Amino acid sequence: MTKMTLASYPHMLGFEQLERLLERTAKSGNEGYPPFNIEQTSDFSYRITLAVAGFGDDDLTITVEDRQLVIRGRLDEDTEGRVFLHRGIAGRQFQRSFVLADGVDVGEAIMENGLLHIDLTRSKPETVVQTINIKKG
Repeated sequence: MTKMTLASYPHMLGFEQLERLLERTAKSGNEGYPPFNIEQTSDFSYRITLAVAGFGDDDLTITVEDRQLVIRGRLDEDTEGRVFLHRGIAGRQFQRSFVLADGVDVGEAIMENGLLHIDLTRSKPETVVQTINIKKG
């Protein structure tokens, strides 16, 4: 079986980075914890909401690494002297990644009622018209 790539289409020049981006996204292997929502809040803005009950501001880090938004959570478990008869509240460490397109910027992060909200904005694309002069050879 032949693998189809964007390079197989001669009219799509310079899209190799998009192909690498798709491969990186497929390999990220995000599991289902913590659950999250992504909503479009306007034509050029989005909000990612993660359910991080039990995590405090100091337990979470948010970074942008190579156009990838990475949210990490790690609880310092202080279970000394505590005896759990049932432990159903997940408090394990996690890493959640989202690949950002060019022109998408991370705004503020807000913690509210166990939900971490991260606002994103996308700059409005400019329409560029360019005339190329033809030189005689």
